Amino acid sequence: EVYPKMYHTCFFLVTYMAPLCLMVLAYLQIFRKLWCRQIPGTSSVVQKKWKPQQPSAQPRGLGQSTKSKISAVAAEIKQIHARRKTARMLMVVLLVFALCYLPISILNVLKRVFGMFNHADDRETVYAWFTFSHWLVYANSAANPIIYNFLSGKFREEFKAAFSCCIFGIRSHHDERFTRGRASTESRKSLTTQISNFDNVSKLSEHVVLTNINTIPSNGTASVTHF
Repeated sequence: EVYPKMYHTCFFLVTYMAPLCLMVLAYLQIFRKLWCRQIPGTSSVVQKKWKPQQPSAQPRGLGQSTKSKISAVAAEIKQIHARRKTARMLMVVLLVFALCYLPISILNVLKRVFGMFNHADDRETVYAWFTFSHWLVYANSAANPIIYNFLSGKFREEFKAAFSCCIFGIRSHHDERFTRGRASTESRKSLTTQISNFDNVSKLSEHVVLTNINTIPSNGTASVTHF
């Protein structure tokens, strides 16, 4: 009786507590860097490079430098908002993972380790709770794209672009095939027209050559006689 309890206790620790602790540590590090620290290469570094250039600049140059600084500060504020939004999204993903895997883990521990549902009168309720807990585990994978869609504008834009490509892909394929067939038909028509024009030109050139050949002897005789 001891070994099954030890097994399910270790199973709970390995499949839920250990991944959750690792995710908490990793996501907290990411959250701290996204929320608090300045990422190298942002507009603050550019502003530091602009400072020595201010005294030697002309008044018009100062105006341009001020406008550039204002735009740089606006870009930095926008970047800070985007990074903090990403940090909040990561925290929501972590919270959803913890909530989705918690019921099935607790129910397994209560059943396998403490034996709470072995003599339950209402079996259907227990079965419904276990079924709902298993459904939450699978729903966690479906919840992540929904979270990304609500909390990330870039993900929304790329998803719409990919979805529109999937919808209009078949139509564009048919349009492309129709265009190719039409182009090939037009090319065949143009080739036939070129061949017929070439035949007409060749016939005309043959007629001119024959006419010139017929006129050569008379001209040659006349020239000899004149000589």
